[in-house]
Amino acid sequence: MLYSSLTAAQKRRRLRELLQPGAAVQFPGAYTPISARLVEEQGFSGLYVSGAVLANELALPDIGLTTLTEVAQRAGQIARVTDLPAIVDADTGFGEPMNVARTVQELENAGVAGCHLEDQVNPKRCGHLDNKSVVDLSTATQRIAAAARARRDGDFLIMARTDVRGVEGAGGLRAAVDRAKALVDAGADAVFPEALKDLSEFEAVCSAVDVPVLANMTEFGKSELFTRDQLASAGVALVIYPVTLLRTALGAMERVLATIRAEGTQQSSVGHMLTRARLYDLVDYEGYNGFDAGVFDFQVPGLEDHRTAGGTDAG
Repeated sequence: MLYSSLTAAQKRRRLRELLQPGAAVQFPGAYTPISARLVEEQGFSGLYVSGAVLANELALPDIGLTTLTEVAQRAGQIARVTDLPAIVDADTGFGEPMNVARTVQELENAGVAGCHLEDQVNPKRCGHLDNKSVVDLSTATQRIAAAARARRDGDFLIMARTDVRGVEGAGGLRAAVDRAKALVDAGADAVFPEALKDLSEFEAVCSAVDVPVLANMTEFGKSELFTRDQLASAGVALVIYPVTLLRTALGAMERVLATIRAEGTQQSSVGHMLTRARLYDLVDYEGYNGFDAGVFDFQVPGLEDHRTAGGTDAG
């Protein structure tokens, strides 16, 4: 009902168990608590909270405009309603090493299972756009070291994302591998190499490091949309689909609004909507109703007499 049946510590331990080389566990991107419920119902092992999606939902571009408070609050709302471990996109840590340390502790407080921190300069941009810039290796490793030092729960996952592949041109893969190794040495528990070109590049990164590797299967990006089996064969531990649900939802909204505008009614679109019964099932309406009836099963003294006497109940 109100909260997950598992503690944050239990979910963090579960995440550690899931992230095995070649497992390619799938974490769809959930951007609202109710979308997290859908992810869990469909039998996925975990979920991902995308910084780009949280920015886009606020009608902002993904250029570092969201704040730690906004991200931690929404991540906490999502983590609260599901037993699945959640990994949240913490961008560049909302500042430099001291800010990164605070970011990690705030996300621990929010109840998520882990986060990833990237090596772009501030303000950052979407990882699948051109003209990105990354910080020097010293700054990148300082961010990860600060994150690892700040966490209080050793099971809280610190993942290092590197955008070097899309910055260094022909030597990008070699640079990404070298940086991934350095980030692991600095304390990263897992690696997120952004915007790799093909399966051979995923294989190269997976072979180079002794920690789990993430594959970002975002639509309209630099990477082909490989299947789970393909990524598993390359050694990938975790696959995320960060913007898929947002794009799907907004596409459906756009279509039904056009229908209402053109036809004067939504009637022809009703068959594509979630039914009232299904929505009530998702939010566990019956569970709350039963809980309320089980607790509030007594009469308030004087209330029944007041109604019988013709009084009104404004409360």
